[in-house]
Amino acid sequence: MEVVMAFVVATLFSCALYMMMRRSIVKLVIGLILLSNAANLLIFVVSGLTRGAPPLIIEGVDPSPFVADPLPQALILTAIVISFGVLAFAVVLIRRAYEVVKTDDLDQMKDTDT
Repeated sequence: MEVVMAFVVATLFSCALYMMMRRSIVKLVIGLILLSNAANLLIFVVSGLTRGAPPLIIEGVDPSPFVADPLPQALILTAIVISFGVLAFAVVLIRRAYEVVKTDDLDQMKDTDT
């Protein structure tokens, strides 16, 4: 399962980099979203996949094979909330920039002084 997840993370990172190299600012933001999702999934995969195990320690049982680590889960949850806030802010900025410049091409945005 870890090998499949590694390929999924690599695919997300490569798609994110491809989208971020496009000229459209909307595609840039989509690339940033994919990049944050890939980073979250990378943290999740590196922490180890424990399927169906709660983050609890049972008395008298060796906790290593039966316990999910709650720290990476908390970090990913925090990163999801932060990335949602950044996404909302970026959407507002894109909308305002499109109203002023009337284009979403990054090269044409550099040429305007409005």
